[in-house]
Amino acid sequence: MPLTKKFLRRYSNLPSLIYLLSKKALTFLDPESWDDRNDSLFMRLYKEKKQLATLLAVCFSQETETYHHWSVFASGSSGVCISFYKEELLAELNQYDGIRGRRVSYISLNELAQTSKRITNLPFMKRAPFKPESEYRVIFEDQGKPRSYIDIDIPLSCIDRVYLSPWMPRSVAESVKSVLKGVGGAEDIEVVRSTLIENDRWAKFGKSVVGEFEDESHSHHLAKN
Repeated sequence: MPLTKKFLRRYSNLPSLIYLLSKKALTFLDPESWDDRNDSLFMRLYKEKKQLATLLAVCFSQETETYHHWSVFASGSSGVCISFYKEELLAELNQYDGIRGRRVSYISLNELAQTSKRITNLPFMKRAPFKPESEYRVIFEDQGKPRSYIDIDIPLSCIDRVYLSPWMPRSVAESVKSVLKGVGGAEDIEVVRSTLIENDRWAKFGKSVVGEFEDESHSHHLAKN
């Protein structure tokens, strides 16, 4: 598994986070339920061609948080983002047979004619409009018995920190932090509420602007950028 950026972010929900912390395991799931039907089709084609009984996946983002990631993958007040140390996590996963991972390649329709037709690429290809996701995907494949999910043991030391939803009320976030810290082995994990949509430094800057005099005579014209 090639290494690029330092962290991998897994967007999920509070129940799944509690499960991960208590089980000390990362859950791989069946891609058949994915919203992107093009993506799940490529996964299914790969599974059929390789004659696999099981093909599961877990998806991460290599980018810092965005509104898109929160609203699509961890919407609502129960959303969470788990930031993993990339090198440590992949080192743990590399110990298991049937697991491989890499960055997803984003390909436009116009590029298909020049795209290499390699079976092993299918699980790691998506259409170009999904490129802002900057996904790193890990898959588990097995020709044995069919499974709808699998838990892979990982040490909690692989976790950098946990971000709670920016839509979670501040008062609730404090209580949730206490609950998460109470899970065995999770007491040293930093838990913070995302400030994506409500940031004190951003607000302070705006207030400082209105508190200062500025010649805005030019601002009544349309800006070019």
